[in-house]
Amino acid sequence: MTALTFQPPILTRVSDLIGGTPLLALPVAPDSGRVLLKLEQFNPTATAKIRMARQMIDEAEAQGRLKPGGCIVESTSGNTGLGLALIAAERGYRFTAVVDAHASMDKLRGMQAYGAELVRVGEPDGGLATADRDAAAARIATERGAYWTQQHNNPGNANGYNALADELRHSLGSSIDYLFGAIGTGGSLCGTGRALRAHLPAVKIVGVEPEGSVIFGGEGSPYYQSGTGTPAGAEIGALIDYDLIDTGLKVSDSTAFETARYLARRHALLVGGSAGGVIYEALRHARSVPPDTTTVVLVCDGGEKYLDTVFNDAWMNARGLTNPKIIEELNLFMRP
Repeated sequence: MTALTFQPPILTRVSDLIGGTPLLALPVAPDSGRVLLKLEQFNPTATAKIRMARQMIDEAEAQGRLKPGGCIVESTSGNTGLGLALIAAERGYRFTAVVDAHASMDKLRGMQAYGAELVRVGEPDGGLATADRDAAAARIATERGAYWTQQHNNPGNANGYNALADELRHSLGSSIDYLFGAIGTGGSLCGTGRALRAHLPAVKIVGVEPEGSVIFGGEGSPYYQSGTGTPAGAEIGALIDYDLIDTGLKVSDSTAFETARYLARRHALLVGGSAGGVIYEALRHARSVPPDTTTVVLVCDGGEKYLDTVFNDAWMNARGLTNPKIIEELNLFMRP
């Protein structure tokens, strides 16, 4: 008799592929706590933000704020824009992404591939221009009668991660002690964390932002990590729930990027630059907790969009971001 094998269902829309992303256990040093990565790069657009992009549009349609053939606008550093561009293409909407020079070229090309219009603000050689992006998005929404998703303040952003929390509970039951994640809009970390806490009230939630971001205080300064943090002068979004977050940490660009490069070269795992920073902090934390402790890390995107930056030696050297001491630390945190 021929053994039956699992056959995945035949789906009819690309967005039906969202979710069900895998968990990967990192080979941590002996006597460390367990570190599990929720690899959101296995979603369409290779990012967690497709979850919230779909949810924001679902809620806008249900509320009558978005009509067939309508226009969507958003201020984005890339991954949210990719998600909205996909959903817009699938459902027949027009999408305008307001972007700045901080976004990776691959993200911009991806949005254009889905048919998005790009409106650029800020200096061509500048960095984050979040306030300028938001102002332009508000103006376009008014002039064109477009629906501005306003990801920093849209409840649909956080609601989009309820399913992610369900997936974690389905896989791990009550065996989740810590949840680590990057924090920018607050949607992924606070949305997932709130949904987990509803069932697992003892879960500790740790947010990680770039050095130079102002979410957890301090003076702002430029940083290269993409899709995370809030620069000085930009609005801290309403979705960031400080009462929910137990610990807020800051990580340097050098630490974040060296960790991402280390994981690619030593463990064949390609993650985004900001994800590298979160993983570094989770690995460091794992050294201080018992081996039966489980830390889940939200890895919100893969590294394929950063081949010209984070994974480019010349780019790293030109910005003084290489740091061999981080590699030495990681060798202590992880087994070969």
